Amino acid sequence: MKLVAFDGDDTLWHNEPLFWATQDRFKALLEPYCPPEHLAERLLATEVANLGLFGYGIKGFVLSMIETAIQVSDGQVPNTVIQELIERGKHMLAHPVHLLDQVAEAVAAVKAGGHRVMVITKGDLMDQEAKLARSGLADLFAAVEVVSEKDEALYRRLFAKHGSGCEACVMVGNSVRSDILPVLAAGGWAVHIPYAGPVWAHERAEPPVDHPRYAGLSSMGELPGWLREI
Repeated sequence: MKLVAFDGDDTLWHNEPLFWATQDRFKALLEPYCPPEHLAERLLATEVANLGLFGYGIKGFVLSMIETAIQVSDGQVPNTVIQELIERGKHMLAHPVHLLDQVAEAVAAVKAGGHRVMVITKGDLMDQEAKLARSGLADLFAAVEVVSEKDEALYRRLFAKHGSGCEACVMVGNSVRSDILPVLAAGGWAVHIPYAGPVWAHERAEPPVDHPRYAGLSSMGELPGWLREI
């Protein structure tokens, strides 16, 4: 391989638990207006509908919570609830970055093995750049691409820009839908390292376990050895 690209959220650092905690509080705040299980469905539908406008990330998540709160309460949700949702969004954006186990060592080992390493991640540009800066990993990466969506065309373009074509590139990530399937469709190699805990419904997909260019690893620490073997 010549280029190894890494996803950011829940691949390099913890991210999803912030959303879980905020959604739990959201359900408690809106319980007078909507049952928690129904509220989760309404929020997901609003988030997905807003992706084309807000993209992925905390800011779009907060706006979707506010929109959902107004809808399910028929406009009766108190200003104090809206304010708390805004404050929780700010807290999420300023939260310290905690790396997953073995990430720093694994990325350094991949780079030391002669590979060019980069980040390809979805989300808000300012938020992702800030998390990378706080992670302590920034100096390891030759390039960073923050994108609005990950699809086959995107990977073909970025692997041509930063590497020598899809056949010589690997994508490492926790999302089968975003980090695995489109990379394989483009002709690249894909490594799935699942994140512990529930997967956001919009990102759920079955891993292609029989694909010759696919690998499922249990931890980032296994990546350098896998790269040496292929």
